[in-house]
Amino acid sequence: TTLITKGAVEEMLSVCRYAEYRGEVIELTDTIIDEIRIMVENLNDDGMRVIAIARKSSTVKTPTFSVADESDMVLMGYLAFLDPPKESAQAAIAALNAHGVNVKILTGDNDLVTSAICRQVGMKTGKIVLGSDVEDMDDATLSDTVEKTDVFAKLSPQQKARIVSMLRENGHVVGYMGDGINDASAMKASDVGISVDTAVDIAKESADVILLEKDLMVLEQGVVEGRKTYGNMIKYIKMTTSSNFGNMFSVLAASIFLPFLPMAAVQIILLNLIYDGVNVALPWDNVDKTELMEPKKWEASSIGRFMLHIGPVSSIFDILTFLLMFFVICPAVVGGPFHTLGVERQILFVALFQAGWFIESMWSQTLIMQMIRTPHVPFIESRASMPVILASAAGIALTTFIPYTAFGAAIGLTPLPGIYFAWLFAIIAAYVLLVEVVKVAYIRKYHEWL
Repeated sequence: TTLITKGAVEEMLSVCRYAEYRGEVIELTDTIIDEIRIMVENLNDDGMRVIAIARKSSTVKTPTFSVADESDMVLMGYLAFLDPPKESAQAAIAALNAHGVNVKILTGDNDLVTSAICRQVGMKTGKIVLGSDVEDMDDATLSDTVEKTDVFAKLSPQQKARIVSMLRENGHVVGYMGDGINDASAMKASDVGISVDTAVDIAKESADVILLEKDLMVLEQGVVEGRKTYGNMIKYIKMTTSSNFGNMFSVLAASIFLPFLPMAAVQIILLNLIYDGVNVALPWDNVDKTELMEPKKWEASSIGRFMLHIGPVSSIFDILTFLLMFFVICPAVVGGPFHTLGVERQILFVALFQAGWFIESMWSQTLIMQMIRTPHVPFIESRASMPVILASAAGIALTTFIPYTAFGAAIGLTPLPGIYFAWLFAIIAAYVLLVEVVKVAYIRKYHEWL
């Protein structure tokens, strides 16, 4: 019976007593072991992965074999495999680093092979931590080590998973890319497991994302697209929460002195419908390059803080609109203050007032979208995408047109005089300037915007 075993060179040397050397089977001496190690190290330095092959013959018939049978074996030689990194690996690592993504290598290969691969992809290794070192570390030590070390070698599957878990415990969002059986545990432990379509089945089953292209630059594209998605999502959330908060604050203030509702329920619903229609274009908005360079973390407190700062700013100009409509525009058109009018004139007064806030509210919400969507100066340092610009223009035009239609009359709105729009332009201009001032102060204080 012949038993043949393959494995890592050091482990195979520990179970071998003899070697096939220059055509003869001789005892494995220290001199031969040194010669083997030098040969293997040279191959490793060239980036070759090396496994040793050994055999053992026996005349004893046995139905089963165990680890105990792997002893006193004859070293036959070794096999060297070249597994070069993908051509796009170096560019992908540089691109990820440029976008604030730190790349770490967790491998079962030895440190020599790992160093050679790192050199080929332009990655500095620094001190390489081995699996034997990880095994001896407690959680506190490993927590510190994973922050300082980018390359780990000779890791077992469990050690890979432990390192990934420790990075997550330290507050990092971790993506793990692998294609072998030994990577499955680490992929499960990561936030996002990434594999390729040529990987083993267990790796693909453990993955959240499977790359169908051979180019690793798709990883950078995924990071950028993910940040665009988050950036446009947080724009909508912050704009909508601050706008709704401001509107409710305005209604509360109006209830103190107005003898009627500043806007009817059906008008508010219609206004929100049009505004949400404008926001449908936000997923296609441009995202500033500065917002794509670093990852963002979801923080509910940031949304609340933003709402409390920006919402009341809109209320200032809503209240100005209330005062303008109640004391200037409506009395001038209807023929006197509200309390001096008959029922029919009061109804016209209310319709005129509500039309004024209906239009001002849409103009302010939509135009301020251009201010809120970027921490930079809008239109100059940052421009919205064409779908957002067109949707915004359509929303403003539709809202402005509705009071002049039969549909507008049916929901309690009435046409506004030309002088109203002169005042509207002045209010919106002042609103834009104040938001820009508040934005600069907010960024200076909290070091963030979106």
